[in-house]
Amino acid sequence: MKTVDTAHLRNVVLASHSGVGKTTLAEHLLHRAGAIGRLGKVDDGTASLDFEPEEQKRHISLSLAVASLDHAGHRVTLIDTPGYLDFAAEVTEGFAAADGAVFLMDASGGVEAGTEMAVARGRRSGTAALFFLSRCDRENADPGAALDALRAAFGSKIAPLHLAIGAAAAFCGYVDLVRMRAFTLQGGAMVEGEIPGELAGEAARRRDQLLEAAAEADDDVMAKYLDGEEIGADELDACLSQGVRRSVLAPVLVGSALKEIGTAALLDAIVRYLPSPAERPAVVARDPKGGEVPLAADPAGPLCVRVFKTTADPFVGRLTYLRVVSGTLRGQGNAFNAARGQEERIGGLLHLRGHEQEPAEELAAGEIGAVARLGVTGTGDTLSTRERPLLLPPLELPEPTLPVAVEPQSKADLDKLGPALQRMHEEEPATRVERHPETSETILWAMGETHVAVIAERLKRKFGAAILTRAPRVPYRETIRGKTRAHGRYKKQTGGHGMFADVWIEIEPNPDGGVVFADHVVGGAVPKGFFPGVEKGIREAAAEGVVAGYPLIDFKATLYDGQFHTVDSNELSFKIAASMALKQGVMECKPVLMEPIQLVEVRVPERFMGDVNRDLNGRRGRVMGMDPAGDGMHVITAHVPQSELFTYATELRSLTGGRGTFTATLDHYEDVPAYLAEKIVEAHRKGTKEG
Repeated sequence: MKTVDTAHLRNVVLASHSGVGKTTLAEHLLHRAGAIGRLGKVDDGTASLDFEPEEQKRHISLSLAVASLDHAGHRVTLIDTPGYLDFAAEVTEGFAAADGAVFLMDASGGVEAGTEMAVARGRRSGTAALFFLSRCDRENADPGAALDALRAAFGSKIAPLHLAIGAAAAFCGYVDLVRMRAFTLQGGAMVEGEIPGELAGEAARRRDQLLEAAAEADDDVMAKYLDGEEIGADELDACLSQGVRRSVLAPVLVGSALKEIGTAALLDAIVRYLPSPAERPAVVARDPKGGEVPLAADPAGPLCVRVFKTTADPFVGRLTYLRVVSGTLRGQGNAFNAARGQEERIGGLLHLRGHEQEPAEELAAGEIGAVARLGVTGTGDTLSTRERPLLLPPLELPEPTLPVAVEPQSKADLDKLGPALQRMHEEEPATRVERHPETSETILWAMGETHVAVIAERLKRKFGAAILTRAPRVPYRETIRGKTRAHGRYKKQTGGHGMFADVWIEIEPNPDGGVVFADHVVGGAVPKGFFPGVEKGIREAAAEGVVAGYPLIDFKATLYDGQFHTVDSNELSFKIAASMALKQGVMECKPVLMEPIQLVEVRVPERFMGDVNRDLNGRRGRVMGMDPAGDGMHVITAHVPQSELFTYATELRSLTGGRGTFTATLDHYEDVPAYLAEKIVEAHRKGTKEG
């Protein structure tokens, strides 16, 4: 790949809702620029950027992919991201490497949740952006209505750069609203000409929208616009360039990748309007003492490299995707990971084009590439030098909210599962794997059901670990509400020494005090040497549960009387007798089953609040409050039983069109309603646990 200076680099993330044609557009851009020789198709599983088997099977992008092309003396690196909401972490990773964004929207539909989230992500990072109305040739496409929907959703900063000529099957080109010229597809080529007469009025109206937005970027242009003076094409173009780079406005282009309409114009707009790494504000890193270090995209500056993605391959090993923020990273050298305090050996560097790789001797500031087989470095880490260690802020990845219990499919998978889950987490950082201390289950937290399914397929394909998944068990607990005295007697006669113990214990509630053992034996009825056995029997029986097999908590057991045999009594005998006494006594102490209650915060647009509240009530939830959170969003706070939340991530997404998100943390335990407790106890008696 040709060497390009920083000013001629463009790193662009493609982001939107799923299914609007990002990968198809990227494929056509790469093919038009000659970066790939064969034009692949997503539906055929031949697209350059959908190269994972799981992507080819589903015909959707599941991971970000990187590919570069040359256009007009510039290197444009495209970062294609998934639109499916289960893979939102990939979008975050893509923005971490990009200087500009192209947001796509299907011209036959409205503004969808994935696009809203991508735009919000871009606004938080101040990323300069263009919009591209794709599939203008699709049935029911209405580019004008789509543009109006964008402006209604995101404001008047969204300004038309193009006006579509025709729509659906009649779509044949566009009007360039800067130069007020028409470009139509004729004989397989785009031909420049006059604006069709029937579009003159609409073109003038849309150009006025463009001028209004562009004028915000330049005071002189604003003055001319307000005075009604003519603004020339070159002056407007310069104003647009300045405004887009400052995120004052975002122009909207139109096109069809399949018809090759608008693809060349999009490449021109990327080069003309989106910033190079050198034009972006300095990135602020921190030194080991916490001091701020501003970094410009200078190849001669201190080395600072962001790791924005990691993939794990059973044959190639770990492949680490890099964006050089400052300095120059050279192959066959060393770099220092300050967060982990370890030096990494840098082997051969790579330029990426989907799954294809091209060797690179070095990567300078602003460039994107990869390196294989790093030892400890993972997604979000920073590479620098030992002499000047630097740290960049961590990536703000979404929190996984869908838990599933994971177990090996067979004994052969058991030994592979632990290492496989660890390696899977390297390339899926928006997951969490934990061992539940009460249910002893391995819990995988993921972003949604499709995310879980893809992880399961990759675990088997890449690491040979087949898994089964199911809903986790609810960590119910048992306790008592009454007080009683209970007797336990254990006697076993054998040919030699036998076993004998007799205990009386008093059992009473101990709210929020845990399990407490006390002794109040008088007269030596039970020697002190057997007290540890009694306590052990009580605690072990409590841990196993009495009513439904769940831990018994918050009670006090006092040993107050008993008998022993000078020959046959021992600690084990008293342990068994105490266990028997506890199990008998608990059933006389008004035992209850308790369930974990989560504090849930649901963030939704205002128009979905009623539906979400009704749904929470249907989950036995209690809404505690509803507060505005800005941008038309509200936060609903509620207490909801954990058993009602295992599939909530999927169901909330369905209820809100993907616009709702939530967090849940353990708040307290409450009694399970009697009608549900009966079912749980009955299931235990049958040898299973519900939940």
